[in-house]
Amino acid sequence: MQGKRTRADQKNQSKADDQIIMNLQQTAVVVRQDILTMIHAAQSGHPGGSLSAADLVTALYFHILNIDPERPGWPDRDRFLLSKGHACPVLYAALAERGYFPREELKTLRQINGRLQGHPIMGKPPGVDMTTGSLGHGVSLGIGMALGLRLAESQAKVTVLLGDGELNEGLIWEAAMAAAKFQLGNLLVIVDYNNLQLDGTCEEIMPLEPLEGKWQAFGWDTQCINGHDFREILPAVEKARILSARPQVILAHTVKGKGVSFMENECDWHGRAPNDNQLAEALRELEEQTYD
Repeated sequence: MQGKRTRADQKNQSKADDQIIMNLQQTAVVVRQDILTMIHAAQSGHPGGSLSAADLVTALYFHILNIDPERPGWPDRDRFLLSKGHACPVLYAALAERGYFPREELKTLRQINGRLQGHPIMGKPPGVDMTTGSLGHGVSLGIGMALGLRLAESQAKVTVLLGDGELNEGLIWEAAMAAAKFQLGNLLVIVDYNNLQLDGTCEEIMPLEPLEGKWQAFGWDTQCINGHDFREILPAVEKARILSARPQVILAHTVKGKGVSFMENECDWHGRAPNDNQLAEALRELEEQTYD
């Protein structure tokens, strides 16, 4: 019979959890560095929303998703859809770091005939489960995948990452109704809620609040978290992945341009590449970051 956990057991578990958090924090720094390096090489791309999503994507690809880089087409893998496809540098950086393709290829971002285009293309590179980029379509695509997995009696989950400005699209809310109607408990939506769009704040362009109440009214289970705190990200996603009869949404409050002081909360960095000096300064800042 298994006995009660001793204080030593609890202490060892706490140390293990702390190590997991530290590893994820360090990986997120690498992901952010790669985001900036590839956008600088291309002199084109979207750093702001890629940086804001870096911790969320790191948590998924390096701790949560059931995936195998050696078998990118494995039928029972978890699916990830980057609905905000213009933020593909964060996805490419995570895939390269996980071993789906060589990191050296990151510097081919947006090159003609390259695999790393300005919006992700399914199968190019391996690990991209769906072509995305026309904003608003990700949840509908995720619903199709979730229904297919249910028919196949697979335990795999579907996670869709949305931008907050993307919620201006009516298709999102049509999909939200459908997911609730079909009781897709294998579908998780995460909203990268950095409150900035190309031309201003979400409140200025098209107010979203009360956002949590809207998702609840559409029949979804909701959670609100700090999207840069792995101690909040991991338990929230793990809770959402427990099979239920309702689709799940996590509203992750983030900072656009997170990790680089002169990019944070600046609309100008929505779709702008850093020059040589700005890249050097940004990489230096990231290298010097410390965590609790």
